[in-house]
Amino acid sequence: MLHGPVVGLEAEPLEIAAQLVAAVLDHATAAGVVTLFARPQSLDRVWVRFGFIPVPEGTLPPSLAGRPGAGLYAWRGGTALWTLREAARD
Repeated sequence: MLHGPVVGLEAEPLEIAAQLVAAVLDHATAAGVVTLFARPQSLDRVWVRFGFIPVPEGTLPPSLAGRPGAGLYAWRGGTALWTLREAARD
């Protein structure tokens, strides 16, 4: 799970966060990671900029469901396509 970047106040915080997310995505792609999850943490603009989509609580994998909040953001690498139907829980 990508928990979210920590940024300093000396520079533009959202730009630093974006640089950190870009580095994580590059590393994840190189490592063959297919899906990353992140908590919103008021970084919605950053997540969306890099292709993360909001994933509602009811469609999260069981190991990530039941956490505080309305859901997570998720990113799929490579040629993986999203469908929330595949992850739906009973």
